[in-house]
Amino acid sequence: MATIAVIDYGMGNLHSVARALNHVAPRAQVTVTQDPQVILGADRVVFPGQGAMRDCMSELQRHDLIDVISTAARTRPFLGLCLGPQALLTHSEENGGVAGLNILPGRSLWFGHHLRSAALANQHLKIPHMGWNRVHQTRPHPLWTSIAQDSRFYFVHSYYLLPDEPTLTAGLTDYGFEFTSVMAKDNVFAVQFHPEKSAAAGLQLLANFSCWHP
Repeated sequence: MATIAVIDYGMGNLHSVARALNHVAPRAQVTVTQDPQVILGADRVVFPGQGAMRDCMSELQRHDLIDVISTAARTRPFLGLCLGPQALLTHSEENGGVAGLNILPGRSLWFGHHLRSAALANQHLKIPHMGWNRVHQTRPHPLWTSIAQDSRFYFVHSYYLLPDEPTLTAGLTDYGFEFTSVMAKDNVFAVQFHPEKSAAAGLQLLANFSCWHP
């Protein structure tokens, strides 16, 4: 039986993610866990999260999960969700500046820097970026299978992804300006949105992940 580990470090709606995975992959064993042996023994790993980056990194350190995540991201299909992609980057502006896991080179930046100028154009966009928005697929990927171009997904975030390497971008979203909402490299796929809250398109992405063999 295939196994999927959802990393539990005390942040995020983990059980909603697990229920969605159980729905799309009923033959898989989905486990919400912080046990390093279970995580590294799983066929696939999901790294979700909600909240602030400083708390995220503190909890990962407290649970001795930093090396575990780095190893999992190198060795098996790995899916980052919401706060997960931001933590995969090198650095975040949040909380005065927080070092990330540096698995993917880049930074997460506050929307306000750009939205001040967008507001002058009478767009009046709010922070956090919350609700449904389109994702434009910038290149083919197995996790985009059966998902229409410019499908809508559900977002809740105040910081956006800025990878150092343009080739890391697999999806773009517009919120006053165009930003990277999906990153992909080798066996890692990371999305800023919540697929478990994104209706049919989100469930299709999770289903694609459940049978992805990078």
